[in-house]
Amino acid sequence: MKGLLPVMVRAAQTRRQVLIILMTPVMVALMVAVHAWAPSHVKTLSLTAVVFMSMLAGVTCSVHFVILTLSRQAAFAGQSSLPLLLSFKWPSIAYALDILVWDFFFALSMLFAAPVFGGSRLAASIRMLMIASGVLALAGLSGVVVGDMQLRNIGIVGYLGVFLVVAGLLSVLFYRARPVEMQ
Repeated sequence: MKGLLPVMVRAAQTRRQVLIILMTPVMVALMVAVHAWAPSHVKTLSLTAVVFMSMLAGVTCSVHFVILTLSRQAAFAGQSSLPLLLSFKWPSIAYALDILVWDFFFALSMLFAAPVFGGSRLAASIRMLMIASGVLALAGLSGVVVGDMQLRNIGIVGYLGVFLVVAGLLSVLFYRARPVEMQ
């Protein structure tokens, strides 16, 4: 049984890495849809949201792909510095980059996208939840500031819990919207 636990942990970590690599392009596509839907007077804000979400996707996919592939190679696995480079235990380079993208770039994407939505009750709800998602993600940075990584859970609530609701509401909004035909 003792030998089985590390195998199960490694399998769970692999699933997490693959899920994040697959999920982030979908998040970028969602923000592109927000930009396409945005009224012309807020297109600059929605484009900025796309840029920050794209930065998140590029960095996080790179980090998770490196961890997924290189951390298993004998040349890396035997290095005593591996935890400082490729682990999600504080402090490490991979963890610091993960915090940057999820607690900062994600937050900025949500905060720049929020002004796109207004008018209907559904759109206003999306706006408020995007603001909440962004603010909670930013609050996750407090873990780095005070050196308590448990405070990062605040950010996780923002970019996982609240954002899932935002994505669901966006799908309802886009489903209800009529596409504008190009002349």
